[in-house]
Amino acid sequence: MSNSWKIAMACLLLGVAAGAHAQTGPRAPQEPASPSDSEQLKIAALEALVAAPPQKALPIVKKVLQGDGSDELKQRALFVLSQIDLPEAETLLMESARSGDSAVRREAIRMIGVGGGAKALASLEELYAGGDRETKQAVLEAYLIAGQEDAVYRIAANARDPEEFQAAVNMLGAMGALEQLRALRTRGDMSETLINAYAVAGDTETLRELALDGSNPERQAQAIHALGIAGGPDVGKTLVAIWRGTDSPDIKDAVREGLLIAGDDDAVLTLFRESRDSDEKRELLQTLVNMDSEAVWDIIDSTLEGEGTQ
Repeated sequence: MSNSWKIAMACLLLGVAAGAHAQTGPRAPQEPASPSDSEQLKIAALEALVAAPPQKALPIVKKVLQGDGSDELKQRALFVLSQIDLPEAETLLMESARSGDSAVRREAIRMIGVGGGAKALASLEELYAGGDRETKQAVLEAYLIAGQEDAVYRIAANARDPEEFQAAVNMLGAMGALEQLRALRTRGDMSETLINAYAVAGDTETLRELALDGSNPERQAQAIHALGIAGGPDVGKTLVAIWRGTDSPDIKDAVREGLLIAGDDDAVLTLFRESRDSDEKRELLQTLVNMDSEAVWDIIDSTLEGEGTQ
């Protein structure tokens, strides 16, 4: 993963964190308060340290983190710290991830994903195990930034809490971690969360296998929907084959919905022309209308003329 991509991701997370402070009063203000001129100047000074010699920047960043400045100021300092390639900087980053104000601590965890070395990244496993829900989410985000697919897989594989499993699987989907997601099939609980993650990761091979497996109709329907989301050149062909091979109204509904999601009006048109069931034809016609298919107007015209089903 390129360093520039890490920096971009970190800046995005900083922006999210800066706007996520909870309101503690009885009424939240309608607009967030803008930083004062003094605060803006301090932030600008910190950002300038990114280009400064590491030995010069580190003592200043350390002073800010140990001072009584605002959370936003300390979060910006943590970003600068993540860019300092010194052992002392990594140690300070790890210390910040273990202690201090919760918002700053969570940001330190994320910044380990940006600039942390092997030792700092390894420490995230311990932080995850002993952390609250927000800490766990911050660790997952750090793993995302650092591209630590195997670490996220271990969290998912060992999860006993359904929400933790879902969060880790969703992260693997966002990372496009096909190998790790496929390995999770051995858990034996093929959840909708895992199927959706295959769709996000674009794993059409696994989804096609699940969509063609009629041993569990509920799972099959979920896989059909997910295959529509994942798309690909053969999704229409696969879903048409499933339609032709089933008598289940639920599976046929799932196929229509999958084709609608995939935007494959040619496949829907094929099924419309093949069908001899009036209810099916009405549903397929409505699907074509919902897809805003150009072909639907000829069908409507021919139907109204009495030509019917062709």
